[in-house]
Order: sequence, then structure tokens, then C-alpha cells
Amino acid sequence: MTGPDEELLRLRNTLRDLLALGAVPLIWVGASPAKVIGSSLDLIVSALRLDLAFASVADPRDGAALQSARAPAQADAANRAGEIGSAFASLMNARGPIRAASPLDGRALNLRVVPLSIDEPGVVIAAAQRADFPSDTDNLLLAAACTQLSIWLRGERLHLERERAVAALAERERQKRELEDENVYLREEIQSAISQSGTIGRSAALRQVLGQIAQVAPTEATVLIFGESGTGKELLAREIHERSARAGRALIKVNCSAIPKDMFESEFFGHVRGAFTGALRDRPGRFQAAHGGTIFLDEVGDLPLELQPKLLRVLQEGQYERVGDDVTREVNVRVIAATNRDLPAAIAAGLFREDLYYRLNVFPITIPPLRERSEDIPLLAAHFAAQAARRLGLPEPRLGAAQCAALQRYRWPGNIRELGNLVERAVILGGPGPLRLDQVLPDGRATLAGAPRLQPEPDAEAIVSETEWRARECANIRAALKRAKGRIHGPDGAAELLGLKPSTLASRVKALKVRIES
Repeated sequence: MTGPDEELLRLRNTLRDLLALGAVPLIWVGASPAKVIGSSLDLIVSALRLDLAFASVADPRDGAALQSARAPAQADAANRAGEIGSAFASLMNARGPIRAASPLDGRALNLRVVPLSIDEPGVVIAAAQRADFPSDTDNLLLAAACTQLSIWLRGERLHLERERAVAALAERERQKRELEDENVYLREEIQSAISQSGTIGRSAALRQVLGQIAQVAPTEATVLIFGESGTGKELLAREIHERSARAGRALIKVNCSAIPKDMFESEFFGHVRGAFTGALRDRPGRFQAAHGGTIFLDEVGDLPLELQPKLLRVLQEGQYERVGDDVTREVNVRVIAATNRDLPAAIAAGLFREDLYYRLNVFPITIPPLRERSEDIPLLAAHFAAQAARRLGLPEPRLGAAQCAALQRYRWPGNIRELGNLVERAVILGGPGPLRLDQVLPDGRATLAGAPRLQPEPDAEAIVSETEWRARECANIRAALKRAKGRIHGPDGAAELLGLKPSTLASRVKALKVRIES
């Protein structure tokens, strides 16, 4: 073949190799960095008729050094990339053609070192025994190949950075949603705790309960609190949480009796978008909100039977799935449960699982009803009265011995909750004056010594004549005057007791011809 023909053939081959290099990025789509580098070296070896090719680049995934090697006559060259890199370490910054011994077999090679772009640290070394290497054509093809490799590495790095950024944004959004949901729960918990200032009382029954709390709080044991409604089960659960190692994390309350039956699983475990009608976005459940902290299952006896196995699984394995999702999630929570039901009776009736009962009943605590700790009633009443007075901006009222005795005689079916509500109502009725317990204690169960007894409330359908109405009003005014020792004006006067202006009461006394006795 003549000289011009050889030159034409060489030019055709060069164009072919350049076109092949231009199509390389399509071949590399979705490939791993190691595969791309190896493929790039295979192309260089084939196009330039090399005896050895080596590349050292920064892995776009984590920046670690990634090395690869190819040698047509040495099948193990790919496995000896580290050895080749060490041998060529002193040549990495060389510029122009150089001559060096092959690390594989010691033969003398002509080398060309091509650094990658500034943005993508790395180097490619091409080596051949032939005397004309590297020619201008070799340099052109080598530069084109390294440019394509640099472009892919840069594109892959940017793609991975974008994926990480998207994942980070998604994670932040997920955390934000979880924090928003947790904050809703916590705000509810804080609002419900504003009126509480610790456990109040000094009865033997309460001291026994506090002793049990001191024993179990530092542990991770599950606690089951038994007690009638209104005895302060939630307050004791909070006390256990605050004394535990989880005190710095969330205490999430779940009122099992207030959740609609078809929403139980979603409330407990959360749901994914589209899991059911109205599920417009992913939402974590109460267990996820309580991760690392404590979950308080109030009225756990009201749990639907079909949900109880899933609760048992969380307690035993710490795993659950959101509604509409097949991803198993893990959670680390301490469980405190409470009930006012007779769970053994519910088990016998087939309404509560026996295995769940034993899993919850690791450390049982029974809160006595208020009627069994009557010595605590004056302390609690004074506490509630002081709280109500502060909220209403009134002077703090004082409880007398007769008032305390009346409170202690009452049976308190609603326990501490009923006592708190009743005392607040008495503070409101009394205004800046004394507590009006006579108007709030149920008639016939407890009355204040010397206080006027309230007449039974008339039938809503009964009609009261004008004469009877005036007689009742006269009796009420006489009772108030008697209690005020005949005084209409001033603190503890009859007008203050009746909630009337002194001038109004004086006019009625005159009109009804009520006799005032001092």
C-alpha cells in the first residue's frame, strides 16, 4: 500500500475511533464507575494498539481513589491495578512522552500521561512498545477519550449530588412533617398539663403509689395503671416519664376510647398517601412520634380486638407497618398503659387478649379512688382553688374546717377531676368573696354546717305560682341574711352571697317585707 493510501486509511480509522468515542456516553448510561473506567480503557487499548493502559480517578460516589488497568497480553492486569498505580506514582505529573519499564513484565514502554479536567481529579496513562507512540493521531484520540471520561465522571457526580440533595430535601421534609405531627401531640399534652403541678397528697395510699413509681420509673419496664376515671392516671404516667431516662424525649398520649374504630391503625402506626380516602399525604403515627420516648395508652381496655395483635407485635418486636405500606419500620418506645376497666373480666368475656394483658401488666399500679384518700381532699381543693383564682384574677380563697368536712363527706364518683371542676365553679360563683361550696355540692350528700340547704330543683314541667315564687325568694334572702348576721353590705354580706348589688337587695327586702335580724 502506497504512502497516500496508508495515510487515508489511518485517517479513516481515526474518524471511526472518534465516532465510536462520541457514542460511548450512551453505552455508559446506568453503569457503575468501575465499569465505565474499565470500558474506557478497553476502547483506548483497542484504538491506540496499546500494550498497557492505566487510570486513576476519584469515585464520583464518595471521592475515594478508583484504579483500573488493561493489558492485552496480561490477563491479570485488571487485578494488579494497585501494583501498577504504585509503580507509576512518580510519573503521574509527567508531561510529554516518557519511557519507563512495564510493572507487569519489565519491558520498556513509551508512556503518555494525560490528566483529566481540573474539575475531575484523575489521570490516564497509555503505554506502548511501538516506536512511533505517541503520534499526533494517538494524542488526538487519547485526548478525546479522556474528555469523554471526564464528562461522564462530572455528569455522574452532578447526578449523584442532585440525588443526594433531593433525598436530603425529602428527609428534611419527612422530619419536618414528623416534627409538625409531634408538635401537635406535644401541644395537646402541654395544654392538658398546664393545670397540673405535681402529685398532691400525703395519705398512706398515695405514698404507696409514689413508692411504686420511684421503683419502676428508672427502668424500661412496661407499666399498667389501674384506676377509676378521674383519679389522675395520666398525671402518674407523666411522673413516670419525667423520672425515666427518656425524660428529654416526647411523651405521646393516645386516648384509645376517643379514636374512631376505623382510624385506630392509622393513629397508632400512621399511613401513606392514598392509603384511604382523605389520606392526602404520608403521616406518621403516634408510635413513630414517640420514638425514643414514651407512649401513654390511656383507656387501653377500649382497644378493638382486631387491633390488639398489632399492638402486641409492636410491644414484643418493636416493628410495625403504616397503613397502605409494606415497609416494616422499627420503633423504640416505652409503653405506659392505663385503664378503668376490669381487664381479667374483659379477657373472660373475649373482649381483650390474654397475651396482650400479660405483656402490658409487667408492673401494675393501682390508684385508689378519692373517697379512699379523704385526708388528701383539703390539700387538693386548696390547690385547685388557688389555681382557679389565679386564672380568674381573684384573691386566693381559703377553705374553712366546715367546708373541708363537707368535701370529705362527699363520695366523689368523678374523683379528682370532679373535685377540680367543682372547686373552680365555686370560685367563679364566689367571686372575690368566699367559696360558694353550698351552691355546687350535690344536695343531700354533703352540706356546709350552718349553710342554707338548697331546695330540690323543681320539675322542668312544673309551674310555680307567683306566691310560691315570692315565698322561695324570701326564704333564700332570709337564709343569706342569717348567714351574714343581718349585714347587707360589705365582704361576706348578704348581697355578696346572693350576687346582687346592695341597693338591689335592700329594695327587695323592703318590697318583700323581709325582717332583718342581727
